[in-house]
Amino acid sequence: MPSPFPGMDPYLEGSEWNSVHVALSAEMARQLAPKVRPKYIVRTARRFVTDMPEDIAVTAGALYPDVSVAEAAAPQGSGLPPAIVAPAPLQMATVIPSRVPHVTIEIRDVAQRELVTAIEILLPTNKRGEGYREYLDKRRRLLCSMAHLIEIDLLRRGRRVPMQQALPPAPYFIFLSRAERRPIVEVWPIQLHMHLPMIPVPLLADDPDVTLDVQLALDTVYDAFNYDLSLDYTRLAEIPLVGEAASWATAHLRQAGIVTRIE
Repeated sequence: MPSPFPGMDPYLEGSEWNSVHVALSAEMARQLAPKVRPKYIVRTARRFVTDMPEDIAVTAGALYPDVSVAEAAAPQGSGLPPAIVAPAPLQMATVIPSRVPHVTIEIRDVAQRELVTAIEILLPTNKRGEGYREYLDKRRRLLCSMAHLIEIDLLRRGRRVPMQQALPPAPYFIFLSRAERRPIVEVWPIQLHMHLPMIPVPLLADDPDVTLDVQLALDTVYDAFNYDLSLDYTRLAEIPLVGEAASWATAHLRQAGIVTRIE
């Protein structure tokens, strides 16, 4: 069953996105591989990013730990009762950094195995905290190389990639940085009601661009992994829509025969 949304499905942005990220990377690599052979190969490379959530609640009481003061134990034979160890009044989980897999699509030339084009589908960990800083460091190395860089940001939350000018208001973006045109970047702002675009994928200077159909890749993954079974469109999205986007989504789902329950 296809997604009820015409382009990016905002219901995928929550807890399912790690799964979508891996599957979408593999599908895009599969789509590109026959288009670039025999001169190039397409591979998915996995690395792990450390994620530490930044929205940790700290109460005023947490700043001042409780301290209990007791008298020193009396010498043996004093007749006084032994000191009693007080059990901890609370047991709470601390925050431990998690290692999140991040997949990069790499196009390399067969002859030298040099990286020609990197495609990054952003995760929430790429857009916050230490993961954001780690991603900017990797991005800087790519931008200082001769490789092209495509960044696909289908997440409304988190920090965008840095640009010299302010980006237009849009929930989703795709960025293409061609090695020979830097610092100029081609930008696709994508509204919620829009189909995801078919974008050019540059190769070495002697070869023409090939195309990547981002919408086809997302639709294929959505259907193959049955995301319709794990997403409840009768409830509000896990990453809530606000304002006009929320009104449009509610009306669109209603037209598709889905009535959202506001809780």
